[in-house]
Amino acid sequence: MSSKSKYSNKILKILGEKPAIPLESLKDADNPKISYAVARSIKNLVTSGCAEMLNSANQKFVRITKEGKTKLNTLRLEGEDALIPSSWDGFWRIILIDLPENRKSERESVRYLLKKAGFVCLKNSAWISPFPFEHLFTNIKKDLGLTTEMMIIVTEFIDEETKKVLFETFSK
Repeated sequence: MSSKSKYSNKILKILGEKPAIPLESLKDADNPKISYAVARSIKNLVTSGCAEMLNSANQKFVRITKEGKTKLNTLRLEGEDALIPSSWDGFWRIILIDLPENRKSERESVRYLLKKAGFVCLKNSAWISPFPFEHLFTNIKKDLGLTTEMMIIVTEFIDEETKKVLFETFSK
């Protein structure tokens, strides 16, 4: 990972924690080299649509966008702390998505995140996984405003024939 993307990813994680952050608080006054790298990273995040600048009377603020939240969720799935548990808790996570054609980019983003999280597409827009990422997808649902377009179900009850197929699929 380049140092440029390292700074961008760190800034994105910070932006994901609060509604908006003062621009000056992200810079390091004691180290102009770091301040420059941070400024470039913020500019790149704004250019790529992952962040936006807000101006108040006294100072500038930086805020994460919907695209930025999607990228942040991808980073969480790819990070070292996103290890998939090796023992199964007995519950299946089923996610149903129904996004119309005019929201194709969001649909593709959600599918990408589902695949990264280890979900398998069962039937058209039904995805299933034994991995406990339902909280992440609850946040994605909220961030993208998918109130009726995404349903998240956690269950331990699945018929025996389907269970066999699922165990074969996830033991590969």
